Amino acid sequence: MIDNIKEKELTGHKNGAFMLCLFSLLYVAAIIGLIASADAAFERLMFSGIVLFIICCLYICLGWIFFLGLKILKPGEALVLTLFGKYIGTLKGDGFFFVNPFCTAFNPAADTKLEQSGDIADGSKKNIQVTNLNMNINGSLPSKKISLKVMTLSNSRQKVNDVLGNPVEIAVAVMWKVSDTAKAVFTVDNFKEYLSLQCDTAVRNVVKLYPYDITDNVDTTGDGQADDGSLRGSTEVVASRIKEEIQSKVENAGLEIVDARITYLAYAPEIAAAMLQRQQAAAIVDARKLIVDGAVGMVEMALDRLNEKQLVDLDEERKAAMVSNLLVVLCGNHDAQPIVNSGSLY
Repeated sequence: MIDNIKEKELTGHKNGAFMLCLFSLLYVAAIIGLIASADAAFERLMFSGIVLFIICCLYICLGWIFFLGLKILKPGEALVLTLFGKYIGTLKGDGFFFVNPFCTAFNPAADTKLEQSGDIADGSKKNIQVTNLNMNINGSLPSKKISLKVMTLSNSRQKVNDVLGNPVEIAVAVMWKVSDTAKAVFTVDNFKEYLSLQCDTAVRNVVKLYPYDITDNVDTTGDGQADDGSLRGSTEVVASRIKEEIQSKVENAGLEIVDARITYLAYAPEIAAAMLQRQQAAAIVDARKLIVDGAVGMVEMALDRLNEKQLVDLDEERKAAMVSNLLVVLCGNHDAQPIVNSGSLY
């Protein structure tokens, strides 16, 4: 069963340099033997010479097959090998390996590029240009190697409705790596596309549980009690929840999510202007509230000091007028224009 497949690391195959030298020496010996046995085979018609000649010809024609078993891996790379369709193991670690020359490397995601870091490309490209036919053919031979390094997947911005129904644009960067090469290539059809799809789904599932900003009577944790969670104020919590959501979906594909970070967060353009006015109005109300609280405190302090020093005796009507004038001066947007009374107080 594919679901029960497990990675099997191949060991004891790091003898590629020795096998390369051996096959090269056999080629040299075959060429020398071919020349030496040609006289005995065609002129003297000796049976041993004919047999040696045939063996040397066969090795010269088919000996290149053994070179197909030579594999070179750099640090952080792996190679999943199959033999006539059956999984036989994975090569890991840097070095020069020799395996069964009939083994083939398998990686269905080799030519998939998600505009992310870490995609392995061997750089071998073929450029064919025919001037008379005005035809350009640009092709590349994708490497079958699987990167074991930590890679970053930056999906494009998504428009998602938050818990209040407001459209929000959000982008997430996901750091991931392959933890089980066998599951990655055999459990899913293309593990890179599978990861990208699961990232999109996880972002939508998590974002719809939070409001963009702190809102009363909203439960974001699922415990039945309102809390202060929000996309703008709880980015670490939201990113951690997205990471857990993705990990639960891609674990069966042999992938490990290292980290997730929100890289872009904003209201959608169609409501951005209205939400900006709302935020500005809330800021103005908060500022006015602070100014009024301070003004009331200053008026109270002024009345207490006047009563304490007994500088002037004011009735209730004059106190009300004084309070009104002080509040106008302290809470006004413009500088006060005082009127000097040169007559009596009353």
